[in-house]
Amino acid sequence: MAFLGCPLAVWGTDREPAILNRELKLTIPVINSDSSSCTLPFNRIGNLIVIKATVDSMEGNFILDTGAPCLVLNLTYFRDYPITQVSDEEQSSIAGRGTTLSRTQVKELSFGTLQFFRTDADLANLGNIENAKGIRVLGMLGVELFKQCEMVIDFEKNLIYLHRISKKAPRSCVQELLKDTSLYRTYPIQFINNRIVTESEIAGRKVRFIIDCAAESNILDSRLPNRVFELVTINRRVKLTGPGEQKIDALYGSLSQLKMGSRLIDDLPVIVLNLEYTCFAEGNCGDGVLGFDFLSRQKIGFNFVSRKMYLWK
Repeated sequence: MAFLGCPLAVWGTDREPAILNRELKLTIPVINSDSSSCTLPFNRIGNLIVIKATVDSMEGNFILDTGAPCLVLNLTYFRDYPITQVSDEEQSSIAGRGTTLSRTQVKELSFGTLQFFRTDADLANLGNIENAKGIRVLGMLGVELFKQCEMVIDFEKNLIYLHRISKKAPRSCVQELLKDTSLYRTYPIQFINNRIVTESEIAGRKVRFIIDCAAESNILDSRLPNRVFELVTINRRVKLTGPGEQKIDALYGSLSQLKMGSRLIDDLPVIVLNLEYTCFAEGNCGDGVLGFDFLSRQKIGFNFVSRKMYLWK
């Protein structure tokens, strides 16, 4: 989810960083592509999706973050770039408010056949993630970069299929994986406060979830009605780490059943904590997060233009 202005979320125990976030006020990047489609291989580092991308002349690892609205760069490697302090915006996380937001702009960002020019980026120290995962991380790729695309993530083959949708002919080319509509179900998504949100149901209660493939666990807001938590079995306590030394206690357990449309999803791992004073409270956009534990159960796809989510059966 978000780091320093982009909702990125990396979840875990006290070894690993947690969610950072803020409202998006960025210049829309200029996109160029010689091809309408491409296939990106990715590595799974823990529960994170890591792909290769290039910023200006620097190539390296980037985390795919569908919960983040923008590009986030690791300050360690981009400290020589011109930096603007955004005084009216600040980091926020599950552990509280952080420091003033820092932002820069890159000349070119590219991955696969996609190229972006004059792209704004938030700057963050991602050392916690690098130390926890044991890899060099240049940054995170947020949802703003994919808003003209259709994306399918195949966790079994470790491949991401991207199709850039033409404004003149929005369905001029259907991805091969989407041609047989009997293999998947379609669900509506919406953008609230620059986050991807979908609606589901728990114990007869409608619940809005933020979709975030950089969240390593699912989350439920502890303020949800008691009937929701009658379906949750708590196993242990965990400690989540935010920016710096900030930490927060939470509960870890299993949700026995989640209903999405007509589909029932059983035994879903969840973290339970109060989201009232977190980044998720902004805009009241969600009652929780669906992260890697949910998304990796099947192929999953997004059409960011028509605002649809595809879940394979």
